[in-house]
Amino acid sequence: MRHTANETSTTTLTRLITALDAKHPVTITYVKSDDTTTIRTIETYDIVVSAAGDILLKAMDRETGESRSFRLDRLVSYTVHRTAYTVTRPVADEPKARPAHGLATVTVLYPVDCPITARVQLLADALAA
Repeated sequence: MRHTANETSTTTLTRLITALDAKHPVTITYVKSDDTTTIRTIETYDIVVSAAGDILLKAMDRETGESRSFRLDRLVSYTVHRTAYTVTRPVADEPKARPAHGLATVTVLYPVDCPITARVQLLADALAA
């Protein structure tokens, strides 16, 4: 288990992107908006930045089978598993086109063989622009 207080948000994001690329589920300890803590096992399918500038993990919740969004800054700890995804994502949750309002999105193109740290840096540079 990794505690987000012991690492930078860039390191946390790098590890979560690596789990997303490998399609490995992640168990997270998360502080909800009402300050209660919950533990969820999720299967991430997208990472976006909200209009407010928050990094959001869009994922399927293994317990309920529903799509959920989690703010990166509200993660307390996480564990990346070595198993594969098991939850089928509904067609409605498949990424199609980004909404014209609501979420600010950035398209970043990078080579497939680019190391993960370079990919995170490209994303950070694009978001800063």
